[in-house]
Amino acid sequence: MSSARKIIIDTDPGQDDAAAIMLALGSPEEIEVLGITTVAGNVPLTLTARNARIVCELCNRTDVKVFAGAERPVARPLITAEHVHGKTGLDGPELSEPTMPLQEQHAVDFIVETLRTEAPGAVTLCTLGPLTNIALALTKAPEIAPAVRELVLMGGGFFEGGNITPAAEFNIYVDPEAAEIVFRSGIPIVMMPLDVTHRVLTRKARVEKIRAIGSPAAVALAEMLEFFERFDIEKYGTDGGPLHDPTVIAYLLRPELFTGRDCNVEIETASALTAGMTVVDWWQVTGRKHNAKVMRHIDDEGFFDLLTDRLARI
Repeated sequence: MSSARKIIIDTDPGQDDAAAIMLALGSPEEIEVLGITTVAGNVPLTLTARNARIVCELCNRTDVKVFAGAERPVARPLITAEHVHGKTGLDGPELSEPTMPLQEQHAVDFIVETLRTEAPGAVTLCTLGPLTNIALALTKAPEIAPAVRELVLMGGGFFEGGNITPAAEFNIYVDPEAAEIVFRSGIPIVMMPLDVTHRVLTRKARVEKIRAIGSPAAVALAEMLEFFERFDIEKYGTDGGPLHDPTVIAYLLRPELFTGRDCNVEIETASALTAGMTVVDWWQVTGRKHNAKVMRHIDDEGFFDLLTDRLARI
């Protein structure tokens, strides 16, 4: 019997999403990807569904099923991030159109069906984009919440503030109503905020190690990261840009790379000024019940060693 951890990756690729998917697919002994569900976020849904299949094909994993989900947030117009990711979401390398099929089943229905079918506590949800699909699944079938082993998400920020507004991180900002549903669901949550992801920078030497692997997946990712980092280098003045989403998969593989604490996290949905803000009670001043383990620190060298090692296995 396989001891690999069963996961669903919910994503809006995005170059850093591509890196996260590659990290998972490069770790088959430890992670079993039951399916990849896509959501509108970094780019519209037609492109995120396309991009997820491109990444699977780069990894020679056409057996992984990809499902398209929500094309807009629960209660707001869609906001995208082509200014960061380019018009395709995976700008940088020359990429062929995918040939593997998109599944006919809606992503939300796949999530609900899988959590109903698998043993309780068997499936981890790994969310790399707006939480729309997960919120819709919980709304449609509230009974699935106790069946989730854990939800590990990239989203939010506290000490680092926001990256799309002064207060909000992009994934939460795009659909704060969905995030509110998820954070109030009772599912065990591990949160990878900007406070963690801003510590894992795509420095030139790190990208060159990835390129030197020489495989189609590694070379394509190196070219993606060179495009992706240009926005953050200009914005932050750093050597490389933050590599956000792979921290979610890295946590499943090497949790000892991270440190954080249990907190209460509330999502701001009403304020025009701070919509999408993750209000983290880091100092435990409110007495509100803990609902997430919020990570703050990461061993960045250990993270890139892990990513490079697993890319070399593809």
